[in-house]
Amino acid sequence: MAEVEEQQHENHNLEKKAKLKVKHDKPKPWDDDPNIDRWTIEKFDPAWNPTGMLEVSTFSTLFPQYREKYLQESWPRIESALKQYGVACKLNLVEGSMTVSTTRKTRDPYIIVKARDLIKLLSRSVPAPQAIKILEDEVQCDIIKIGNLVRNKERFVKRRQRLVGPNSSTLKAMEILTECYILVQGSTVAAMGSFKGLKQVRRVVEQCMRNELHPVYQIKDLMMRKELAKDPELATQSWNRFLPSFKKKNVQQKKPKSKEKKTYEPLPPPQPPRKVDLQLESGEYFLNDKKKSEKKWEEKQGKQAEKSTEKKRKRDASFLPPEETVQRINNSNKSEDGKKDLTELTQALKSKTKELKKRKKTQEKVNAEDYIAVASAENSSKKRSKVTRD
Repeated sequence: MAEVEEQQHENHNLEKKAKLKVKHDKPKPWDDDPNIDRWTIEKFDPAWNPTGMLEVSTFSTLFPQYREKYLQESWPRIESALKQYGVACKLNLVEGSMTVSTTRKTRDPYIIVKARDLIKLLSRSVPAPQAIKILEDEVQCDIIKIGNLVRNKERFVKRRQRLVGPNSSTLKAMEILTECYILVQGSTVAAMGSFKGLKQVRRVVEQCMRNELHPVYQIKDLMMRKELAKDPELATQSWNRFLPSFKKKNVQQKKPKSKEKKTYEPLPPPQPPRKVDLQLESGEYFLNDKKKSEKKWEEKQGKQAEKSTEKKRKRDASFLPPEETVQRINNSNKSEDGKKDLTELTQALKSKTKELKKRKKTQEKVNAEDYIAVASAENSSKKRSKVTRD
């Protein structure tokens, strides 16, 4: 029974909602009108608010001291620009503040918010002619705080310079692509433009300062998107296949040198000996002044002699001839061949010496007269044979 009652209660609530929907969401004549553009921002007409503002709204902001002189010079121009919209402004140099407030002549209720943005931009070093453009309905502003995104000051300065680029080329490219005015000043980035452009600028700035993606890659992505937006066929399609995908590479950083932990010693280190203690140990303390001076002079002479010998050695070194570099044969085959040749030479020399020794021995035993006698006998026998034949 309880379940049935709950179901009936739910059905009753749904019927009530349906009735309310029908009552308040009746079709209106301008819903289907093709001539109406719902995205256009119509210019404010003072006739819409003839009575003016019921209450006085004021906004004030402080400005740095270095902006005091510039604001004092350009304040008449700012006053005249705000006077057209019925907004009063005041510059207080004692407190260092700017104040804007509505008057009886103010008709546009949102103009005071625009005036607040104007004094914010002026305090962030935006030039007055550029800052006055914020009073237009089409122009919006965004002041991005980047001081808290990076803790280390050196790293913060480096990343901020990365955002600006060499000769502010990166900043100019971003201004062209996003159609916004961008100014990097101190720990803030002031941007002026359309809502779409401001959203893109904020994304680029925050990702750059957090070291998530370099602004150059963001610019490439924006360029691709701008080209794709020109093609009407791609209006209903996904652009992921055309857009570049950048992967973050982890660059290897130098590892910090690990300091060796010293062993804990509860007692302090021993006190180094004094000069007097060293003299007492060596016995120098008990010498006379004359002997001390003699000892110092000897030490001085010894040092001079060492230095003179060293200088002489350096002078003589310039006159020495350079050492001849002998080419060493590194190949193992060549070294083995050389060894074989040496062994052969030694054997040949040994064999020659043996032969010479043998010859000397034979020469000592041979008698020259025997050889001469034999020769004379042979000659006489030859002569006799010749005579007989004749």
